[in-house]
Amino acid sequence: MTIKTERRVARKPRADAERNRLRLMAAAKAVFAEKGADASLEEIARVTGVGIGTLYRHFPTRDALIGDVYRNETEQLAKAATELAESLPPKEALRQWMVVFVEYMATKHGMYPLLNSLVDGTSTLYAAAGPLISGSMEMLAARAVENGDIRLDIPPLDLLRAIGGLANNNNPEWKNAAKRLIDILIAGIETAPNG
Repeated sequence: MTIKTERRVARKPRADAERNRLRLMAAAKAVFAEKGADASLEEIARVTGVGIGTLYRHFPTRDALIGDVYRNETEQLAKAATELAESLPPKEALRQWMVVFVEYMATKHGMYPLLNSLVDGTSTLYAAAGPLISGSMEMLAARAVENGDIRLDIPPLDLLRAIGGLANNNNPEWKNAAKRLIDILIAGIETAPNG
């Protein structure tokens, strides 16, 4: 007697399914930013142009959608570090990535009420995000130091903490202030030409 074993091979999602998933996350990010905790899954599906069943196939719960939006934003931030490092001189890559970090903080700030509503809490999400953010910042800062563009006598994350502190003061102009602070921080750590 032969025992037939069934092999399940993990399939890559179909291209249209992956497009829908990415569109749902982009719409969710926008709706969450606008409506916060009042955002409904039905509205996200409607804005995306898909049925609620499609949303639930990708994100079986509201918490799953919130978590995936946050993870995607963090992954995009890390990806931006690599792309900027490959396309810009080290100091400019660092500066531009810090600007991208401000936008990331704006998204995260807008999602706080949603993140705080997660049944399982945020510790797993934040624990996964930490190394991506710190690794990106450390890589970009190290490149700029090695290139002689900046001198850094503090941990690179202190620069992000300074910027992040502005996000927590509830001033509607914090993003503009944070972007100005980036230029001040870079000016404070850059080395003199040929120095």
